[in-house]
Amino acid sequence: LHGAMVTEHLDDGEGELLARVGSAVGPRVPVVASLDLHANVTRAMVERSDGLVAYCTYPHVDMAATGKRAARLLDATLNSGRAPAKSFQVIDFLTGLPSQCTLIEPAKSLYLLLERLEREHRCTLSFTPGFPMADFPECGMAVTGYGEDEARVKAATAALAHAIADAEGEFSMELFEPDAAVARAMRRGEPGAPVVLADTQDNPGAGGNGDTTGLLNALLSRRAPGAVLGLLIDPASAARAHAIGSGRKTVFALGEISGVPGHVPLEGEFRIEQLGDGRFTCTGPMFHGFRMDLGKMAVLEKDGVRVVLASKKCQAADQEMFRHVGIEPRQQRIVALKSSVHFRADFEPIAREVLVVTAPGPAKADPTQFAWSRLRPGLRLKPLGPPFAPAGGGPSS
Repeated sequence: LHGAMVTEHLDDGEGELLARVGSAVGPRVPVVASLDLHANVTRAMVERSDGLVAYCTYPHVDMAATGKRAARLLDATLNSGRAPAKSFQVIDFLTGLPSQCTLIEPAKSLYLLLERLEREHRCTLSFTPGFPMADFPECGMAVTGYGEDEARVKAATAALAHAIADAEGEFSMELFEPDAAVARAMRRGEPGAPVVLADTQDNPGAGGNGDTTGLLNALLSRRAPGAVLGLLIDPASAARAHAIGSGRKTVFALGEISGVPGHVPLEGEFRIEQLGDGRFTCTGPMFHGFRMDLGKMAVLEKDGVRVVLASKKCQAADQEMFRHVGIEPRQQRIVALKSSVHFRADFEPIAREVLVVTAPGPAKADPTQFAWSRLRPGLRLKPLGPPFAPAGGGPSS
């Protein structure tokens, strides 16, 4: 399961699904599920299952390992003949997706602590930072624990939850406006050590559509040499590039298809540099072995800035997305990616530094910018930030 499903008629999709699975198999069959790290774990999910085991990495590179952990918990449950002891604690603040990355602090140390507590207390722990874009009362961080000894499970869960609460302020992350990010990247990036810009608020993996042009406009305004942005999802422009042919110049109106308020397509004359059919195999840690089919792809160039177009929505998290159309990411000065964190698995090793950029887009990096109405009262909307208060001061529904 993913763990953050909200449907048109249910806040807690997985809680309902687990209830139906339990009803189908009966009370004597244990139910254990793996979860995404971004799960919004609810009390119903915990009550309606015998075990929930989440990823420990973001970028998510431990899917198979998580499956093994879940299978071990299920095996132990079957061998013991009884359900494991459970413990569940929620954490009362939200944090944006970029600061949930387990390659950086504080998440890096918190997951190391999780592993140590599992060994010391002989239990299975999960820390789910949550998907901070779901407007319902149980949105947010949680810690779950399972094991044979109830006291040990509760002690481990409490210790991890306490450490997360203590690290609240460390989840605050520096975010850059597009122009400031481009200016810094132009000073510091060079071939062999590019600066990577994360266009996080247009991340197709978090509600973005990959078609905003705020960061591209900043790159073009400064004529940033050796800069490339991808993937801009614009099937009409990609098809037009294929129809016109490589090497030709023409005027394009790029992106802004999904209609971010106040933004219109970016118009300009671009040279069609390279074309691709969008079919290739990924080689990076997260998408390794994935056979992609992104439809017609094209590289457009203007004033030394290049943009990689694709026809099907996909988060830019693998270097092969650029190599497919003749661009070697390591040899650029600036690499701008429509991704929040998953790109780090393949791009951080080649980067001089990574800057998280807040170009306009629907996938807000700062949860305080969402128009919340149904969160639980008192939940802080960002690390050390303001608590949520329902309109009128009444209880959330």
